[in-house]
Amino acid sequence: MKHLIGIDDTDNLESRGTGHRVRELADWLIENNLAESQGITRHQLLVDPQIPYTSHNSSACLAVDTERADDVWNSARQFLLLTSAPGSDVGLCLARWDSITAEVLNHGRRAKVEVLAMLEAHETASKSEIRCEGLTGTGGGVIGALAGIGLHRAGNDGRFLWLPGLRELKGKYPIEEILAKGHIERICTLGDEELSTENVVDVGEWVRPVLRNGKSTLYVEEQNHEWHIISKDRIKNLSN
Repeated sequence: MKHLIGIDDTDNLESRGTGHRVRELADWLIENNLAESQGITRHQLLVDPQIPYTSHNSSACLAVDTERADDVWNSARQFLLLTSAPGSDVGLCLARWDSITAEVLNHGRRAKVEVLAMLEAHETASKSEIRCEGLTGTGGGVIGALAGIGLHRAGNDGRFLWLPGLRELKGKYPIEEILAKGHIERICTLGDEELSTENVVDVGEWVRPVLRNGKSTLYVEEQNHEWHIISKDRIKNLSN
């Protein structure tokens, strides 16, 4: 059964970021036979002086397939309590895919443009039967953790930090091979024109599909009669 794990604020200025920590958690769950990790997305939230954040105020969402939700929750709590940086304000949420309500989706949208309160995040999660807990410090990361779940579920925000096989992709491949090796669902131009599978694409050294219409989508453009993924800056602008 598909679940989403939302995580935010595991870091401090000296530590690795939340995205790195969530990749470690994905490995932890796989190694302990608790879940099949399906993908991790990064979601940019509002940057505002009223919001305490470490560097960029982004949250992460890990999609998993599991029949052991209780064990996943307990293991994720234990992992984050053990590994999160001193001074962090970790928030953790766990939601069953089909229990994520319109209120949660709206929380995600609002977190990109409004300053939200922890109490409201807890109330929204409770109404949707989503487990939600602040684990360290103020626990303020619950706002971003729940927002990550809402934005991932809505299917049109963020970029993938990890998919099975994604980070092994470097150089030129036929599209058919990229789809299979990187677990990417669509490869298309910015005009939404899908390329035929016999085309070859140079994916470079930094492959980051974005989440569009619920699918991992890799955007490409033609340069000197060859297909390349769009630039890192354009990917970041699209996904933010």
